[in-house]
Amino acid sequence: MDLKVTTLDGKASGKVAVSEAVFGLEPREDILARMVRYQLAKRRAGTHAVKNRSDINRTGSKIYKQKGTGRARHSSARAPQFRGGGRSFGPTPRDHSIDMPKKVRALALKHALSSKVAADEIIIVDDLVAKEPKTSVLKQRLGKLGLTNALFIGGGELDNNFRLAARNIPQMDVLPVQGINVYDILRREKLVLSKSAVEALEERFK
Repeated sequence: MDLKVTTLDGKASGKVAVSEAVFGLEPREDILARMVRYQLAKRRAGTHAVKNRSDINRTGSKIYKQKGTGRARHSSARAPQFRGGGRSFGPTPRDHSIDMPKKVRALALKHALSSKVAADEIIIVDDLVAKEPKTSVLKQRLGKLGLTNALFIGGGELDNNFRLAARNIPQMDVLPVQGINVYDILRREKLVLSKSAVEALEERFK
């Protein structure tokens, strides 16, 4: 499969051959949905907590005598039904992450890349390089490609000028090829890959 290569200024720069096994699959929504759920669950901090009755700093003695008051039989003022008491069945710190086989995670990334190709929402550029870290200059260049919402994937090391110029543009994400992931691919309208990123991805899935 051949994909067109362009420059950041919108000029044609030839073609690049890509693997059908990585970019030419029939996208499966079930695998993509599983992977997004896996990523969102894994990023949850799980630090939510409340005080239960053992954490409340109040006396544990019986608040009034058992019989003769005509009232309910209560013991500690730490009980959940009292104002200032502990909360029953509240959230506790825990790990929200779920398991997913490594092969399924790799397959999900292939399907995410293939879905962008199938929807004609992928752009291959010769390189992600900026001469100076100027947001306004980069915004004009990206306007020539019609990009307003995109994920940029560079090679192993990002060009620092490009990274600095792009970080102030809304709805634009820049990642090295090591950080490519299904969730970020799907949440942006366009996927912009450098030629070095394409080569790294194909090497990764050999």
